[in-house]
Amino acid sequence: MHYYRYENAEVSCFYKYLMFSYNIIFWLAGTAFIAIGFWAWSEKGVLSDLTQVTRLHGFDPVWGVLVVGTVTFVLGFAGCVGALRENICLLKFFSGVIGFIFFLELTAVVLAFVFQGQVREWLNDFYLANVKAYRDDIDLQNLIDSLQKLNHCCGAKDPNDWNLNVYFNCSMSNPSREKCGVPFSCCISDPADTVVNTQCGYDVRASGTPSQWSNTIYVKGCMIALEEWLPRNLYIVAGVFIVISLLQMVGIFFARTLIGDIEKVKFNYY
Repeated sequence: MHYYRYENAEVSCFYKYLMFSYNIIFWLAGTAFIAIGFWAWSEKGVLSDLTQVTRLHGFDPVWGVLVVGTVTFVLGFAGCVGALRENICLLKFFSGVIGFIFFLELTAVVLAFVFQGQVREWLNDFYLANVKAYRDDIDLQNLIDSLQKLNHCCGAKDPNDWNLNVYFNCSMSNPSREKCGVPFSCCISDPADTVVNTQCGYDVRASGTPSQWSNTIYVKGCMIALEEWLPRNLYIVAGVFIVISLLQMVGIFFARTLIGDIEKVKFNYY
């Protein structure tokens, strides 16, 4: 049996160090995300009492930071070491995981488009669940406040959704000073104000209807605001998705090119 041997087969230094440079950015970014996540947990005392993780009823944004950081760190590590050590297993792992993530992203986009009603309902339920847990976690609280201020909205469908929270509901048995109120992020702020009035939402819902509250707070629900935001920013969303997809495809191309060069070199020695 005759084997064809490649003349002057060698691993391309250009692709090798380009692959390394491409991945070291993600490796460092992953390290930063993980460090930020653990710092946030240490500030909340989670690291000294890990049971707090299971007691939270809403979404802890730190989990998102840690998951993204861990995936980015592992992929960056595999890409960097795989390129420098010319390790085929690590390079195949890198390209395989990147390809799988791309497939999941594409599947999520298609399913979200096909099942728009179910996605809208799931997002609404998810938001309401976090409204209930608003005071349970400071990071969740800041996330909801930022979302409501940025989109000029309050609650999922309207301000009355805050009845689901034990501090803001209007029940007679509620002893909270925030009873029948809303968070300050629902308030229509005056641009001239230099100090945030965190009590501006107190007793807003004690009387009247949403249409009568419109001079004081935002009465539009955040799910409605999201539905209005997407069509206006469709090109931006599509552009971000395309850029992320291209970066993933470039990473896969670098990895597969290196794998091909390494296999040629190994074959040349046999």
